[in-house]
Amino acid sequence: MNKYKVDITGINTSEIKVLKQSEMNELFKKYQAGDESAKEELINGNLKLVLSILKRFNKEKYNLDDLFQVGVIGLIKAIDNFDLSYDLKLSTYACPLIIGEIKRFIRDNTPVRVSRSIKDQAYAIIKFKEDYMKTHGTEPNNKEIAKALEIEEYQINFALDALKEPMSIFEPIYNDGGDTIYLLDQIADKKDMVQDKDMLISLRRAIGKIKERERNVLLSRFIVGKTQMEIAESLGISQAQVSRIEKNAIQNIKRLIK
Repeated sequence: MNKYKVDITGINTSEIKVLKQSEMNELFKKYQAGDESAKEELINGNLKLVLSILKRFNKEKYNLDDLFQVGVIGLIKAIDNFDLSYDLKLSTYACPLIIGEIKRFIRDNTPVRVSRSIKDQAYAIIKFKEDYMKTHGTEPNNKEIAKALEIEEYQINFALDALKEPMSIFEPIYNDGGDTIYLLDQIADKKDMVQDKDMLISLRRAIGKIKERERNVLLSRFIVGKTQMEIAESLGISQAQVSRIEKNAIQNIKRLIK
């Protein structure tokens, strides 16, 4: 199995040529003498170095096609500035430049940009917490952190929140085997608040009129968050019966609200 196997659109990575050190030395001499075709051969002959570095990055989180293109830019910079007189391998010199280009690209293309000063403040808070825990065995409160770091208390949560990854509104937040509830479903629309209040009043009245067993099942399912199986076990009935009670309860509420 090829240890450099990475899927890049339009490129068969298993067929990429790898140059020998002697071949690279000759090509560098030609390129530094003004032969641009030698530079092209050097780039193509070292693409597997870029691919080997890409394996360090999470392919689920980043687009490898983009990272590959950026990594090649780092490789080109390394080739342009490489000096044969230092008796150094190109890979040794190029790796930091390739990684630097990729990390810079990731940093500059994150969905939310956070200033360096806020990040530094967050890291200082985290370090203080760790040191405090080692010394006192308990976590410091915000007042102690603020006093030690000479900042306002409100800045603590603000700084720590800045380190969190942004969440998609389509992030699933609950699923018990039925319909998935997404973050979007839990975001209130203030334009409909008046209508929502009227609906809430009607809903409360309707819940008060249905059978007690139906009401308890709905409360267990949608307020407590139990699964149908958990409710079935607590009531000593089958899951199918719970599903039927839940369905009837919802239909009755709909009828009472109309």
